[in-house]
Amino acid sequence: MRLAEAYRLIAELTGQVERLSARVEELERQARKDSSTSSCPPSSDSPYRKKRGDRSLRERGKRRPGKQPGDPGATMNLVDDPDDTIECPPAACCGCGADLASAPVTAQRRHQVTDIAPAPAPKIIEYVAQAKQCAGCGMVTAGELPAHVRARASYGPETCAQAANLVSGHYVPIYRATLLLCQLAGIAVSTGWMAGIRGRAAALVEASGFMDRARELLKAAPAVHADETPARAAGGTRYLHLACTRYLTCLHTGDRSAEAIDAGQVLPGYDGVIVRDGYAGYGHLTSALHPWCGVHLLRDLKGLYDFEPAQQQWAAQMAALLIEARDAAAAARAARQSALDAAVLDDLVTRYPALAASGLAAKHPAWLPTCTSAPPPPRTPAASPAGSAPSRT
Repeated sequence: MRLAEAYRLIAELTGQVERLSARVEELERQARKDSSTSSCPPSSDSPYRKKRGDRSLRERGKRRPGKQPGDPGATMNLVDDPDDTIECPPAACCGCGADLASAPVTAQRRHQVTDIAPAPAPKIIEYVAQAKQCAGCGMVTAGELPAHVRARASYGPETCAQAANLVSGHYVPIYRATLLLCQLAGIAVSTGWMAGIRGRAAALVEASGFMDRARELLKAAPAVHADETPARAAGGTRYLHLACTRYLTCLHTGDRSAEAIDAGQVLPGYDGVIVRDGYAGYGHLTSALHPWCGVHLLRDLKGLYDFEPAQQQWAAQMAALLIEARDAAAAARAARQSALDAAVLDDLVTRYPALAASGLAAKHPAWLPTCTSAPPPPRTPAASPAGSAPSRT
């Protein structure tokens, strides 16, 4: 009995050691994470451990700055009706010095300079609301002003539109936008007025029904990108939620809960493809497919490989395969192909499962919670790099 008790105790202690060892490895892996191996922003990296050359996952040396080979370019062309023409004749002969003022022009070469004119003085339009008395009944009737004329002195719709374009369309800070509007358009507004233009623009857009239509189009799109990031709103820190395609964007603020994600009225019931990061808050959207964003996949794979290079060779190979797939898709788009060549697609899709199986067979504490938990909901791949296989569609 004592021997059996000893074996039982040894087995129990051995299991405890294995669990604690796995926990220590997981904590060490988390402690080593930075912005290059996780979704953390670069500002969260320790200033004592930052490596300036290693934070970006972009490949070095493949893309030079400026125009790329093969791009069509954008050379300026001469216009036929310039606003002004200044002739530059020679004053004297460069050979003998004779005066050439009356000599005929034998040849000429046109050059044009496109420049910004100084900001004009603001155009001020006065609207006079007149009242007239009817000669028959004596009733006094006042004339109606245009809809955009309310205050005794105000800025016009074009000024409001350009101000909204600066702060909402181009995300220029309030004070800088105030200076730009003054310098480029000659309109001197206050920073308080500029600060309020975003709310006015948002109210007009919402009241027009534009956002309702944008949400309808996003829900009908075959794939959308979803993300969330901290932002300052309503005097505090909120999360800015995003659902977008290349041409449409829907933004709203809230916390990180599933209810806040659904408040955007795009993702609930969506049955297409949601490209996102690994945040678990999207897990309740079970009617859609959930491939991870390629950048987040590469960060996760880099984190696994950096932690255990000897045991996680598959992670480096998987990252290389994803980059190869990206380059193949870029080449197909450049060649105006609607899909990858069948041979290229078959090769990528065939190699992926083998590498994913190698990853699942390797020792990876980062995935233990996923691999030991219940199966994911229908159509929702597991929240791990292996759950994001390339699609044939």
